[in-house]
Amino acid sequence: MDNITINEDNAGQRIDKFLTEHLGITRVLSQKMNTTDLILVNDAKVKNNYKLQINDVVQIVAEYEDEEIELIPQDLNLDIIYEDEDVILVNKPSGMVVHPAAGNPDGTLVNGLLFHAQKLSSKGEDFRPGIVHRIDKDTSGILMVAKNNIAHESLSKQLKDKTAFRKYLAIVHGVIKEDFAKIDAPLGRDKIFRQKMCVTSQNSKVAVTNVTVMERFKDYTLISCQLETGRTHQIRVHMSYINHPIVGDPVYGRKRSLDTKGQALHAQTLGFTHPTTGKYMEFSVEPPEEFGNTLRKVEGE
Repeated sequence: MDNITINEDNAGQRIDKFLTEHLGITRVLSQKMNTTDLILVNDAKVKNNYKLQINDVVQIVAEYEDEEIELIPQDLNLDIIYEDEDVILVNKPSGMVVHPAAGNPDGTLVNGLLFHAQKLSSKGEDFRPGIVHRIDKDTSGILMVAKNNIAHESLSKQLKDKTAFRKYLAIVHGVIKEDFAKIDAPLGRDKIFRQKMCVTSQNSKVAVTNVTVMERFKDYTLISCQLETGRTHQIRVHMSYINHPIVGDPVYGRKRSLDTKGQALHAQTLGFTHPTTGKYMEFSVEPPEEFGNTLRKVEGE
């Protein structure tokens, strides 16, 4: 059982909305959990519209066992930039989820890959065949996919050993004075909102992001970020941590930001050693139109 004591930051919030943010699930799923007695407040069942109070203890008895997700091949017209017998390199658009989950049963990158490819690796979890690493729904850019288990093991090991090369472009709030910065700050789950990550020394993992300033504007900075590690939401959390959050980031960004379609974060370059040939390969993709539109907005301010 997971017990959460409510503080002043969450007081007054509906229990179903709190669960949605805390567990990273849909409002419908949070309400199902509450109505099936999987959630208690101060050892008692409450209605979905119950408003939390300071020092309330929310008890998560168990997670809701939703229906098993069926993986359906779908023609999503994926932007494939390279493919051979072992790997696929795909340019994911902003707004596309990488794999199916509660609230996103289809229309994901995995659904498109199942339609496109005859075979994908089965080394990972059942609902994410071929997926070696992920990028956020609202992040665009390049991602590698394994077509067999040998390739999957090789690519995963390169990510773990930090021999794969990954570079992102981002537009952040504020003007960064230094030309280069190395952010070495461990990341772990937020104690209250479990779908969020934060810089913490407790139950955390090493996270390192190298930031290079590309161009400065009046109130914004265009940067490139080279990852040494690949933690969940790493760039987004690290940039927020140094008070330069990603423009348009709905979770770690500023409440008042530019009107953008998705966050201004793009996985631009990916390099790796080919699992079969042993040859180093590197691919880059240009940012999408919405990134360019955001860049023109900050240039004009």
